[in-house]
Amino acid sequence: MTTWATLLNWRIKTPFYYGWLILAVGALGAFVATAVAGVVLGGVQSFILEDTGWSRSVIGVSASAGVWLSGLFAPFAGRLADRYGPRWLMPLGALTLGVCLFSLGGTTSIWQFMLAMILGRAISQPFLIGVVPRTLAVNFFLRRRNTALALTGVFRPVSGAIIIQLFSAIAITVGWRAAFRYLGVFSMFLALPMFLVMRRRPEDIGLLPDGARATAPEQVGGASSGSRQAGTTSPAAVLLEHNWTAREALKTWGFWLVGISTFLGVMGSSGLSFSLVPYLHEEAGLSTPQAAGVLSVSTLLALSSLVWGHLADRITPRWCMVAALISAAGVVIFLFQVNSLVSAYIFGFLWGISHSALEVLVYMVLAGYFGRTSYGAIAGALRPFEAGGLGLGQILGPVIYDVTGSYTPMLLTSATVHVIAAALIFLARKPTRPQEVDEFV
Repeated sequence: MTTWATLLNWRIKTPFYYGWLILAVGALGAFVATAVAGVVLGGVQSFILEDTGWSRSVIGVSASAGVWLSGLFAPFAGRLADRYGPRWLMPLGALTLGVCLFSLGGTTSIWQFMLAMILGRAISQPFLIGVVPRTLAVNFFLRRRNTALALTGVFRPVSGAIIIQLFSAIAITVGWRAAFRYLGVFSMFLALPMFLVMRRRPEDIGLLPDGARATAPEQVGGASSGSRQAGTTSPAAVLLEHNWTAREALKTWGFWLVGISTFLGVMGSSGLSFSLVPYLHEEAGLSTPQAAGVLSVSTLLALSSLVWGHLADRITPRWCMVAALISAAGVVIFLFQVNSLVSAYIFGFLWGISHSALEVLVYMVLAGYFGRTSYGAIAGALRPFEAGGLGLGQILGPVIYDVTGSYTPMLLTSATVHVIAAALIFLARKPTRPQEVDEFV
């Protein structure tokens, strides 16, 4: 074996399942990628605007354009993830993001800022936060797949809360440009451990999902359920998982119902979240810092995704989505009754638990319906629905308010689309694969 091949095959030996190490390194990628996320830009934009005198629309247009472009790029990234795995894609995403972040620290014009921001968001979202890390989780886990996917959903909001504080501290001390440069250097440095740790599938290192040891195919057929410990993943279970191609999945009603439901749910929640601070200030009588605190609490409660992942193992991700969407609609109606700081925080708590579930549960549904072989391409095909709903919601909410002069139509629209999304996901039953054959009958 050549020195190059030896280097490529070398990996860290861990006393625990290797998939957990991969998720941990993936969390670092999500951390730095969150530096160009909308929630972070919204929290640190004052440092940029005060120094440059640019319009707020520069930040808003950059964030929206980056989201939409990431949605267009995600299907392509998903197919690359299925074919090549994350070992090359995630380091490439980290290097590209690092260059963009470092460039942001040296921008002197609006067009330079927007170009670096849009490109950084378009590449980093699918490679470091979205479809590639989720494909990684689906490939390395089966029995604990929902928990792994829930963790990938938690990384971004937690990272956002940390980066806003870290960026602010650096910006106050040495300026916002230095903050972007430091994050850029960290992102570029991160490419090396990603290359060393990441693998396409556990089979590449002699394992099966959840840490089961690979077994010869002729032995799998004779394995009995009574010969293994309860709660473990057997080789037979992995081989018997029904895997769809992307072409097959996109021909099913199930995929399109899930996609439309995702679009409506994200549109309804992003529209409300984008206008929540001004609503609480103008309608509930809260100060702007108090209203921002409510938004921060609801954002941080994306940690409840871990609980949703636990519930999904027991009552299926689809039923959890129905429950979360209906709950979100009810919480939006409750917002009409918010008139104090206490009731506002109750809303923030309930809203955070209900609306944050959609981002992770929908990808659990896809994994359960279509398997892991083409998961990247299938999840990538769903991303345009998600990105479209996110961008449209942030525009539609303010437009409705500007046209009507009232928040009521916006809130009613949000509640209505959540209910419609719940109905659609209820109808999106697990499809049956054409000519599905069980090789081990």
